[in-house]
Amino acid sequence: MVGPRLTQQVANAFLPDPPDSLGVAVSGGGDSMALLHLLHGFCALHGARLHAVTVNHGLRAEAGAEAALVGRFCASLGISHDVVVWENWDGTGNLQAEARAARYKQMAIWAGKRGIQNIALGHTADDQAETVLMRLGRRSGVDGLAAMPRRMVRHGVSWVRPLLGASRHELRTYLQDRRIDWCEDPSNEDPKFERVKARRALVALADLGIEARGLAIVADQMAQARTALNWNTFLAARELATVDAGAVVLSERRMRILPKEIQRRLLVQALRWISGATYPARRAAIATLMTELGKGQGATVEGCHARRIKGDIWVFREHAAVRNLTSTPDELWDARWRLSPRNGDLDVAGMTVRALGPDGVEQCPGWRDARRPHAVLLSTPAVWRGDTVIAAPLAGNDQNWHADLDGGAETFFAALLSH
Repeated sequence: MVGPRLTQQVANAFLPDPPDSLGVAVSGGGDSMALLHLLHGFCALHGARLHAVTVNHGLRAEAGAEAALVGRFCASLGISHDVVVWENWDGTGNLQAEARAARYKQMAIWAGKRGIQNIALGHTADDQAETVLMRLGRRSGVDGLAAMPRRMVRHGVSWVRPLLGASRHELRTYLQDRRIDWCEDPSNEDPKFERVKARRALVALADLGIEARGLAIVADQMAQARTALNWNTFLAARELATVDAGAVVLSERRMRILPKEIQRRLLVQALRWISGATYPARRAAIATLMTELGKGQGATVEGCHARRIKGDIWVFREHAAVRNLTSTPDELWDARWRLSPRNGDLDVAGMTVRALGPDGVEQCPGWRDARRPHAVLLSTPAVWRGDTVIAAPLAGNDQNWHADLDGGAETFFAALLSH
């Protein structure tokens, strides 16, 4: 009987503090339909409200019928169901990657409107095993082989995968035992997709004892190793890192005695925190950066510079990456800075926030008093009216304005533990 085991897996994902309301992503496939039914029982038992969402990418003719199947099943269970349509693909880039990114974003917007903080996803042990194989093909390290986390935060939503310990076969058996219909996506058998190739490779590897559940266990072990590495990176950062003008400043002397992997992680997370990138920089790019820093030079990665300056390693925003960004004083600039006048009644009409740049630095005769490198100041925010700098708080020209990082400098240290 697979039912009790699956029920326990779902309970383990949300207890001892079940949410008041819970979202679930349902495509109509077997995995998500089983998860929907399991969550219906869990929410009924614990008094939580369950809401289902289906994202229709508009890429397959069958998508509408699949969403309708989900809708009928939800109606039979008394579960609210919404269909979100994605229509913004411009035909460029990797379609699967674009669709996946859009799916998360669209569901997060949906959750925000409904006040939902947690969304359950139907990934299984088979999905986890396929991910491990694909990451092996890319020569991934610990982070890549940890594959999909059981819980993660993205776009302000907590995404939960309760069924990473269950197989597709178990979920389909669960549905068959209860006479619940599901849809089969024909793209799941199309060998042009990497995941389908990995799925078929697992069949060939079975004689070696390499199977889905075993690879899922490997992923769990790698996730534990990643947690340990992240904790040690956090402790190292507390000893040798500071945040100054939105840049991360690392003591070169202390960095030098750290294990290479901890050095790498510090640089990766500094770049990611400053650039706001969803994913970390590629390992090859970081290896090149570390080599250049070892030579006393630097490099540009992910729209950021990293270079040695007077015994420290400064990681900061590249001016070219923000040169054309403009906002008003009441908006976030570069998704991280907010500039505000100390006099709340100040008329800011006609003022904009832009990067200080070389022209702006020239209008700040006291910039050296700020004791920050010229290269760092170029990408810091300033208040402009036309071609005139009104204020540059980080360059010694505050004029009763202040510049604040969204969330504060502590978000850098927190990110070391959450990624």
